[in-house]
Amino acid sequence: MIKKITFLVIPLLAMLGGAFAGDMLRPRPESDPMDDLPLKPAAPAAEPGWFTFPTQFFVPLVRQGDMSAIMVLTLVIETDATEVGALEHQEHRLRDALLRQLMIHANTGGFDGNYTLDRNLETLREGLLKAAQSATQTPIRAVLIQDLARQSG
Repeated sequence: MIKKITFLVIPLLAMLGGAFAGDMLRPRPESDPMDDLPLKPAAPAAEPGWFTFPTQFFVPLVRQGDMSAIMVLTLVIETDATEVGALEHQEHRLRDALLRQLMIHANTGGFDGNYTLDRNLETLREGLLKAAQSATQTPIRAVLIQDLARQSG
């Protein structure tokens, strides 16, 4: 009788021992050093707002003294929702700065070839953002290209 019980108890003890050893050897998740810091209330992010220019931007593409085409763009400025009114009052200053940057982009060949490549559009967006930010003290998050078209001249 004891032999029968021994054959049942030994495998059970081996299984329990293996489970305990596996639990002890399992790697513990690394603790995040930020877990020890006290929680601070997060500052709420400002609600985004958008200012759309009421008219499009027209950029002539001039090569060797001849206008070969014209670029037509609709631009939107992303800012805080509370600042949209301030941008409306500065529309003319912003339009001038953005049009100046669009002319520079056109004259340096930015609209030649495949101007819709991601890297080309990223260069254009970065230039427009810097131009807009330099024209106003109002916080500007991004200049978005809503529409972009090329018309042959």
